[in-house]
Amino acid sequence: MEDMNQTTVTYFIIKGISDVPQFQAPIFIVVLFLYLMTLGGNMTILHLVSQDPQLHKPMYFFLGNLSVLDMSYITVTLHKVLVTFISGQNTVSYISYIFQFYIFASLAGNQLLILTVMSYDRYVAICNPLCYHMTMNHTVCVLLAIFCWVFSFLERLPYLVILAQYTCYRSNIINHFFCDVIPLLKLTCNDTTLFNIFVYSEGFFVMVLTPFVLTFISYVFIITAILRIRSSSGRRKAFYTCSSHLTVVILLYVSLTCQYMRPSAKDSLDDNKMLSLFNTAVVPLLNPLIYSLKNNDVKSALRRKLISSKTLL
Repeated sequence: MEDMNQTTVTYFIIKGISDVPQFQAPIFIVVLFLYLMTLGGNMTILHLVSQDPQLHKPMYFFLGNLSVLDMSYITVTLHKVLVTFISGQNTVSYISYIFQFYIFASLAGNQLLILTVMSYDRYVAICNPLCYHMTMNHTVCVLLAIFCWVFSFLERLPYLVILAQYTCYRSNIINHFFCDVIPLLKLTCNDTTLFNIFVYSEGFFVMVLTPFVLTFISYVFIITAILRIRSSSGRRKAFYTCSSHLTVVILLYVSLTCQYMRPSAKDSLDDNKMLSLFNTAVVPLLNPLIYSLKNNDVKSALRRKLISSKTLL
């Protein structure tokens, strides 16, 4: 089935990060390390946000959502690398492949929405501080989080429907390490015009460009408000409150642009795998590190937790 001109496939063979036998053990160790570190870092953030009263604020409520997203994101994308090394099973059914891509795409879209909401939270906190607690109350935060989760999964449903109709492929070997759409489209014999139109119109403008524009506008107002602060210490303090979020936003959009918006993204799958590995494994690991290193509230909460743990011991 590997090199047939046109055939209906029932399963795919995932090549993985590398198909060189000597590289399998080192790759497994690196991926397992990144996976466990990401789970540990994000679970620590989630625990601090849920247990520390001083982090019971809108910003950290959304940070908790981002941590859940990062853990889900890395599990969906890297689990196949780990399972393949342990079990030797590198196949996935056709239905499982497109469903896993649907979950991956939904989580990616949700991440952009959550970061957009977090930028709005920073905008209200800096530009309208007197109205902050009224504007970003608990009910509003919960509704915004529910909207991000529900909308991102509903918006990706057409992807699932369209891909389910693509049953004709030139090969069933996927040159990737998780269920992404680019290597799938390279193999299909079906007309992908409808899918491409949907991705580059509705998908791009609604789930990528719109969150980017809203985030950009929020930071235009934020930076303008910060520059109006007379004291340099006040400007530093105001900028510091949003520096961790801004760093995560820049990191995510740069990695997504390099991975999917390059002119040769569809032609160089081997290069794309390395960018995908950075985006799916390294970025989720960096998010908790950035918030731990650049956010005073999180650092203080972590110190209090460590001190209380030592006291109990």
